Amino acid sequence: MQRLYFLIPDKETTSAIVDELNAMGLTKDELHVMGKDWQPLEKEGVPTATLIQTTDVVNASKRGAIVGAALGLVLGLIAHFILIDTNIVWLTLGMIVFGALFGVWASTMVGVSVRDIKVSKFDKAIRRGSMLLIIDVPDEQEDTFRTAIKRHHPEVVIDKMSARDKKQNVAEGH
Repeated sequence: MQRLYFLIPDKETTSAIVDELNAMGLTKDELHVMGKDWQPLEKEGVPTATLIQTTDVVNASKRGAIVGAALGLVLGLIAHFILIDTNIVWLTLGMIVFGALFGVWASTMVGVSVRDIKVSKFDKAIRRGSMLLIIDVPDEQEDTFRTAIKRHHPEVVIDKMSARDKKQNVAEGH
């Protein structure tokens, strides 16, 4: 699955593009819009972007689970050697599960407050009134959607999350 970002100059064009994408087979679950004045689009049935699409909450929770589980493993082993009469398997497994859950919870709290790296790239344009349409398309159909939208709406800026963006996002710890 590929995530594409369409920076669109106004609500009318956004509505037209959403109609075109629906006609091409995309569902409301694959379309997400955000902007300064998105309420009229929501009344037309255009789904608004949620925290999952606009923040780093998903990546942060994954990193939190990994770090928390690793820390739980270490603490479980340390606790076993301090409390010599304990069952190492159950104690360590319990600490790994607790660490992973605590890591997910803690990092999700941070991830909600951090903008997605690609969305933050468009913040200035969104504040000026542009709309950002985020769509999820199958990898093999990415070019089909890009070509169709560019043909009818050459003014639209189309971008996607590249491997470099993903690496930068993780490297920042956001």
